[in-house]
Amino acid sequence: MAVVYEVEDPVAAHPGGAGDGGGEAVVVRVHAAPSAPGMPGVPGPRTFCGRDTFAMRAAPPQPAGQSAGQPAGQPGATWYDTEYADRVCPACDDAVGTD
Repeated sequence: MAVVYEVEDPVAAHPGGAGDGGGEAVVVRVHAAPSAPGMPGVPGPRTFCGRDTFAMRAAPPQPAGQSAGQPAGQPGATWYDTEYADRVCPACDDAVGTD
């Protein structure tokens, strides 16, 4: 499985220049996608909720069963970075499941 970020480009979203993200893309939604065949961690063409992954950004790799700032194997470990917990796609979360 691969985690991908649906992002908003602040330069495109704010015609006057960079938005409040300091010029970096803002994560709007966190999705999960099946890995591309033979390429672990590389997202396939569609997320579990059916969205196209082409314009999404791959999340930095995390060790299996570990979210950022949380040791692997701990109860409550998630497939996504807990920093973005409020932006997780509910359909992808249902498809992946959690501990």
